[in-house]
Amino acid sequence: MKGLNLYVSFRWPEFIKGKTLKAVSCGPWVDFETKAHMGTKVEVVIAEDDTIYPTKEGKVISNLYERMQIKVPKDITVPVGGIVEPVGVVATVYADYRNKLSVKADDVRLVTPTNGGK
Repeated sequence: MKGLNLYVSFRWPEFIKGKTLKAVSCGPWVDFETKAHMGTKVEVVIAEDDTIYPTKEGKVISNLYERMQIKVPKDITVPVGGIVEPVGVVATVYADYRNKLSVKADDVRLVTPTNGGK
C-alpha cells in the first residue's frame, strides 16, 4: 500500500511534555536540492526528559541528550545554551525504522529559566 504515512500523525504536545530543550547551534536552513535559503535551523539537545515511557522487557527508555533540528521559516538568532520552546510545531516521524523526527516550527521562543538557571 502506498501513501499510508499521510495518515500517521505525531502528537508533539504529548512528546515534548516533561522535556527541556537547550540550543546547541543556530544556522541557515538551506534547501538541499535548490540551495535556496529557507530560514533558520536550530539544533537542540533534550537537556531534561521527565517523560514516562512504556518499558519493554525491563529496558528503560529516555531521550535525554538526544539531538534534533528545528527548522524555522524565518531568520532568527538563538544563543547557544539557551532554553528554547518551539511554537507552531509540525513534526513527522520518518525513516525505515520510524526513529527519525523532522520538526518544523513557526518560531522558536527563548525561555527564561525560573529555577536558578538549570
